[in-house]
Amino acid sequence: MAELATIARPYAEALYRVAKAGSLPAWADLVSEMAQAASNPDVKAFVQNPALSDEQIASTFAAVLKTPLSGEAKNFVSALVQNGRLALLPEIATQFHALKNAQEGAADAEITSAFELSDAQLKDVVVTLEKKFGRKLTPTVKVDNALIGGVRVVVGDEVFDTSVRAKLQQLHVALAA
Repeated sequence: MAELATIARPYAEALYRVAKAGSLPAWADLVSEMAQAASNPDVKAFVQNPALSDEQIASTFAAVLKTPLSGEAKNFVSALVQNGRLALLPEIATQFHALKNAQEGAADAEITSAFELSDAQLKDVVVTLEKKFGRKLTPTVKVDNALIGGVRVVVGDEVFDTSVRAKLQQLHVALAA
């Protein structure tokens, strides 16, 4: 994985510099969309087809996206295709968002809940977590019934687990020792 991150870093940094000069939020959305498209198994198979030219791959990839590509975005996609790096888009997006968050003093928070959270509950959780972590958080929410109750939050390399499952595991370890 470190190799992919190392290869993706210059692309993410270059894209970030271009995005800062333009509309950073619009670029962030576009980068996320491109990463999601590049992760699709059908797109991966298409990109690896040796019978297709770089131009065909780049234009077809652009057509798959909902958002029309600007000239700069088309050039970026073309550069990735020419260098055989289109498959790196998910890692490029991860690093791009990390750069964006670092500039904004924010972080992505992956919140896993045992039950679906209402908007008010999510807002309360985010406010509490922002106080705990001392920065603005951009939440993504998943539901995992295996947690039984509570939430599990991952912010960067920090994990905050208040789920019933985690408490039961701690109790099991304490009793087994």
